[in-house]
Amino acid sequence: MTGTTGRRRHSPAVYRRRRLVTLLALLLVIAGVVWLVVAQPWRGSADDAGSDTTSTSETVAEQAGADELPVPESTTATGATPDAGASASASATPGATASAAPCLASDIDVVAVTDKESYASGQHPKLSIKLTNTGEDCTMNVGTSTQVFTITSGDDTWWRSTDCQGEPSDMIVLLKADQTVESATPLEWDRTRSSVSTCDSDSRPTASGGGATYNLSVEIGGILSLEATTFLLY
Repeated sequence: MTGTTGRRRHSPAVYRRRRLVTLLALLLVIAGVVWLVVAQPWRGSADDAGSDTTSTSETVAEQAGADELPVPESTTATGATPDAGASASASATPGATASAAPCLASDIDVVAVTDKESYASGQHPKLSIKLTNTGEDCTMNVGTSTQVFTITSGDDTWWRSTDCQGEPSDMIVLLKADQTVESATPLEWDRTRSSVSTCDSDSRPTASGGGATYNLSVEIGGILSLEATTFLLY
């Protein structure tokens, strides 16, 4: 018997079903790729937490310089001049208004600080302000526009930082509860008498030595230091 054997041909309906299954599989693959690109499931909650760009008033205020106080600059040729390192903190003067309430004077302890208790002839006292917030979180203007350093001898006021101060500026910062901050760089006194009329003079009277007693008082944000700090000049 003669004849040929061939493959069994499927009906058109079978081919249509196969093409449909192939097309659905391709669509599923494409959808999966799109989801991986757009949704990026590998970027978990840790990345999400780190990418939070919400800037709180507290953070902004801290960036404005809450850890250190700016240093007043003098326009005098021979008067007190801050060290070069002071410019970094002074440049942060724009400040930021935080959401906390303004500080109460009763919650802020201000202390006048000198680097030594006595100074030999030719040595210049270095002066700083230290303040501590003993209350709740609060905001305060600690800019150079609110700082005053005053040196007296008895009833005689010898030197005041505001007599020849140049370009005072504001800096509103957030002070946290129990936080202590201090001048970024000490302000140096050249041992001469200050006066608004002698800012450019190079012949201002020089403070007496020989163990003479002087007192430093400071003010910041309208709050006076608790007491004067005494030092001796030789």
